[in-house]
Amino acid sequence: MTGLPPLRDVIKRFGLNASKALGQNFLFDSQLLDRIAAIPGPLQGQTVYEVGPGPGGLTRALLKAGADVVAVEMDHRCIAALAELESFYPGKLRVIEGDALKMDERALAGEGAHIVANLPYNVGTALLIRWLGGEQWMPWWSSLSLMFQREVADRIIAKPDTDAYGRLAVLAQWRSEPVLALPVHRSAFVPPPKVMSAVVHITPKPAPHGVRMAVLERVTAAAFGQRRKMLRQSLKGLAGGLDALEACGIDPTRRAETLSVDEFIAIARALDAARG
Repeated sequence: MTGLPPLRDVIKRFGLNASKALGQNFLFDSQLLDRIAAIPGPLQGQTVYEVGPGPGGLTRALLKAGADVVAVEMDHRCIAALAELESFYPGKLRVIEGDALKMDERALAGEGAHIVANLPYNVGTALLIRWLGGEQWMPWWSSLSLMFQREVADRIIAKPDTDAYGRLAVLAQWRSEPVLALPVHRSAFVPPPKVMSAVVHITPKPAPHGVRMAVLERVTAAAFGQRRKMLRQSLKGLAGGLDALEACGIDPTRRAETLSVDEFIAIARALDAARG
């Protein structure tokens, strides 16, 4: 890192004011960035896939930790600053300009990569669902360490019978383990957002037998689409939904937010079994 210019100087020199339209909020605190980079564990020789590096604050921390970084950035203004950072770490940083929602991450980063990102707020949930989705499991990534608005982070790790518990919690927890790894105060960002943030760390676990993602998505969409109604009402439009409740021994007068992740899995499994 000899001769690497301060991040604030880089931002000023390249005119990189955070774009509200792109959901950007920059982090300057090197100690905080180092703590985020440490969340996945030792990164020496590991590949990290980063989305939205901006001027490269977190990228610096990941490179300092020894990672090989593949960074996808949509903001053309940041590309020159990232290219300058690349020159300080020859062969360790690959920058791709484009939309992360349209990338083939597996092809870019390879099997077993860690995903670490201060996600742009406007695409964070969409990217999470993308990485947690699909029928093939285990996933191509080893872990996710992602910055979200605190409200979204709380929804990912929420437990039943809480206000934050909903569809996102079930989809995140049925075959992975999410934990709140690091709360981040709004004052750490430039410009400060109106809300608090947090880093969520997610590791995959084996998928339950006999359950398909597509079926679980349909069950949770129906159940939480009318979350204040009893299950007998919210699931009556789902073919076989009420029969699945009966097969699982679940009281149809309960509401969606009272069901555990395992109970949603059981409903989805019963639907799949009934359909052969």
